[in-house]
Amino acid sequence: MEAYGGGGVGRVLLLAFCIAGIWSAYITQGVLQETVSTKRFGPDGKRFEHLSFLNLAQNVVCLIWSFIMIKLWSRSSAGGAPWWSYWSASITNTIGPAMGIEALKYISYPAQVLAKSSKMIPVMVMGALVYGIKYTIPEYICTFLVAGGVSAFALSKTSSKTINKLAHPNAPLGYGLCFLNLAFDGFTNATQDSITARYPKTTAWDIMLGMNLWGTVYNVVYMFGCPHAIGFKAVQFCREHPEAAWDILIYCLCGAVGQNFIFLTISCFGSLVNTTITTTRKFVSIVVSSLLSGNPLSLKQWGSVLMVFSGLSFQIFLKWRKLQRIQKKKKSA
Repeated sequence: MEAYGGGGVGRVLLLAFCIAGIWSAYITQGVLQETVSTKRFGPDGKRFEHLSFLNLAQNVVCLIWSFIMIKLWSRSSAGGAPWWSYWSASITNTIGPAMGIEALKYISYPAQVLAKSSKMIPVMVMGALVYGIKYTIPEYICTFLVAGGVSAFALSKTSSKTINKLAHPNAPLGYGLCFLNLAFDGFTNATQDSITARYPKTTAWDIMLGMNLWGTVYNVVYMFGCPHAIGFKAVQFCREHPEAAWDILIYCLCGAVGQNFIFLTISCFGSLVNTTITTTRKFVSIVVSSLLSGNPLSLKQWGSVLMVFSGLSFQIFLKWRKLQRIQKKKKSA
């Protein structure tokens, strides 16, 4: 998509609107995700153990949302990818996020955010080993900062207050689920890129609709495919604890609204600006989690957080500089 060509105060206000939309939607979603995974609901003090149900709920809400957006705003989708082409990407897109959400049973929300921020590591490893891609020293420095920060955070002592809020504290399992989440996300992104390359007229809403359609099918089969499947238990829990049901609904709506603002940001300002906004949002999410949810971080852990986001910020700067060089070459050509 081409960057938005407007200027002046209107462009600044639009950027501020996009930042506010992405931050408010995803920070609220993060708080709700942590709440659902750690809170004890009702007088009986029960936990919502069926966290993968959030994945199905998100699929259903985003499916309905994308269908409405296509009907309201999109032009003819002739030439776009057919609905069946998303079946393989949706398998990994169903398993991956479910693993990321399940990780919250075993590690804290800040730890999960940091682990999922290290997406560049498997990408660079696979690129170097499988495709023989050569990376620059600054790119390796970024990777070292992120990997070192995540490792230092994982090895730091977690406060007893944070551990007591987790359903089943198990750091190796929690981090393992997060990194599997990243691996599945890598396949999902690669498959989506292949689809858009084969069908150039495919819109973001088409992708959102196709992915969530298949995701809904897979999750419904998994969660309601047998009489005692976890989907029935999750629905029963929500009936007995309406507060949990409301948290899940708002969580899903935040995800759908957040995707709206991401599409708007990419179409108006480009993917680099969107990456910058979402990266800073993750840092703010950790701060908000620490302040609101009572997950105190030690000075060593805060140092690890700063290390990770220094690496991510450096990566953004390298991408910006590369983009500037490309634009200069186009102008001089």
